[in-house]
Amino acid sequence: MKTIAMFAGAALLSLGLAGNAAAADGAALYASKGCAACHGADGKTPIMPVYPKLAGQNAQYALNQMKDIKSGARNNGQTAAMKGIVMSVSEEELQAIAEWLAAQ
Repeated sequence: MKTIAMFAGAALLSLGLAGNAAAADGAALYASKGCAACHGADGKTPIMPVYPKLAGQNAQYALNQMKDIKSGARNNGQTAAMKGIVMSVSEEELQAIAEWLAAQ
C-alpha cells in the first residue's frame, strides 16, 4: 500500500511540474512568437489602446479567438496582422499561450 501511495504522490508531483512547464512554455512562446510586440510583455499593456489586453482572459476563449483568426473565421479589426503571426503557431502552442495568458 505504501508503494501505491508513493507512486500516486510522484504522479501528482509530476503533473504539477508539467503544469508549471506548460505555463513556462506558454510564456516563452508568447514572447518568441511576437505576441508581446503588440499586447505587451505581460499581456496587460498593449502598445495601442485598440489592441486587447489578453492577460486574465479565459483560456478557451483566447484559444478560440486565435484559432478563428488563423482559419479566417474571424476577419475584422486587426486580424490581418494577427493572421500573419498565428499562421506560424501550432495548435498546441496556441493552447500553451492561451493557458499562460489565463493564468496572468
